[in-house]
Amino acid sequence: MKIKTGKSIQDKVKSSGNEQKIVIEEKLGLLNISLPIPPKPAGSYIPVVRTGNLVFVSGQIPVKDGKVEFHGKVPTNVSIEIAQQAARLCIINVLAQLKAELGTLDKISRIVRVSGFVNSTQDFTEQPKIINAASDLLFEIFGDRGKHSRIAVGVSSLPLNSTVEIDVIAEVS
Repeated sequence: MKIKTGKSIQDKVKSSGNEQKIVIEEKLGLLNISLPIPPKPAGSYIPVVRTGNLVFVSGQIPVKDGKVEFHGKVPTNVSIEIAQQAARLCIINVLAQLKAELGTLDKISRIVRVSGFVNSTQDFTEQPKIINAASDLLFEIFGDRGKHSRIAVGVSSLPLNSTVEIDVIAEVS
């Protein structure tokens, strides 16, 4: 997994005494990312479960304005580059779910795990390239707190013919 080591955007820092904290929502603004109203579940489950200091976000598909924005198989119907956009949108939906649950993304102390599923043909083997877009976005937003363990797998289909589905486990303070 390739993680960017340089920071393309300086973290906004607020100080109160000796405590310094990255303000994630300001960071999202600098990246021109606005969080949507979290998508409603597409089945019989809840979008977020919190237990102890862990928050589990159910699989998010690339939904925008209530519709699947990216659908089809990689590489037959969808290029790697378009699938990477789908992965980024999935992460934006994950963040929207986390904000709805936590009230603020600043409570996230670490992204622990990312599971990425790519709707792909049987012979396609470059799923990690697609899920890298999600991992890189998390690192760009959270810095070292965004580094995580991960799986990136190909599947024969996804709900609503989505190109990508991603779930996340985060640690909160």
